[in-house]
Amino acid sequence: MKKAAVLAAAALAFAGAMAVRATPPPINYVNDDAIMSDGMPRLLSEYGFFTDLGAQIPVPHVYPYRLNTPLYSDGADKLRFVYRAGGTQFRANGEGLIDMPVGTALIKTFAFEEAGERRLIETRVLLHRDSGWLALPYLWNDEQTEARLAIAGARLDLTTPKGEAISYRVPNKNQCKECHGLDGEVVPIGPKARNLSHDWLGEMVAAGHLDTVPRDADQFPVWEHRASADLTAAARAYLDVNCAHCHRPGAMASNSGLDLRWEQQSPEALGVGKRPVAAGRGAGGHLYDIVPGSPDSSILTYRMASPEPGIAMPELGKATVDEEGLNIVRRWIEEMAP
Repeated sequence: MKKAAVLAAAALAFAGAMAVRATPPPINYVNDDAIMSDGMPRLLSEYGFFTDLGAQIPVPHVYPYRLNTPLYSDGADKLRFVYRAGGTQFRANGEGLIDMPVGTALIKTFAFEEAGERRLIETRVLLHRDSGWLALPYLWNDEQTEARLAIAGARLDLTTPKGEAISYRVPNKNQCKECHGLDGEVVPIGPKARNLSHDWLGEMVAAGHLDTVPRDADQFPVWEHRASADLTAAARAYLDVNCAHCHRPGAMASNSGLDLRWEQQSPEALGVGKRPVAAGRGAGGHLYDIVPGSPDSSILTYRMASPEPGIAMPELGKATVDEEGLNIVRRWIEEMAP
């Protein structure tokens, strides 16, 4: 009987060991050290943002989000995620913006459709460290299994969804500052409260990730619904998202005198009847940034309609003309009273 009991106990122990061994491994969580330390992780996988890197399936505490009006990037699809470190909380400030504490990471992956399948091109991460925000670009491999740090950037031959062959540029580390720079610091430019939905913000509040829904939230029209949106709102939102990160005080193109932020209400600051400071050949022989009622005489739309380097606006982040965005801005100028 004793021998039988020993054998039974051994069998139970073996079964228990097999059960433990058969239990799926725990879900990986974000590597906070990769975000907070002084180094620059060489591989995107080192952060632990995704349970399935290639499929872009995030781990818990990494939250997908979308912008009402997105930045145009040659028709690329963009997958956006935000992560906040444990013990911290996003806070709405008094300017309708969201303060993101140290330990926050913003992740944005650019993808194009090829032969009916999604191809991941690059992932940009914005890390909030004690020293400030750091922007890093990661280039995906051909196997779509990993993205590697691309300090020097890269050039790739791609075809846009409209069939345009382009030389796509992955920015180098320093070029990230050209769009994300403000008063000498690197800052986030995408997830503004006015460009995020009340539903998403409310979910973040309910989950305890955000203290309250910011005032003036969810003002930008949803881009897919622009045909039925207020024309001025659609045009102003487009200019805020695509142009205002440079054309605002303290930013890269502040010397132009243009301030294309949503909150700007001065017609002259928006370019109405304003002569350019130093547009050079970018003016195309036109005299004013915006001529009310005449988009064909306006420098703003002239530069938006050009793919030529030195004339095209925005200067970075695209190689083709955004016809839909240009059409919205043209119609807005057409309806301005001369």
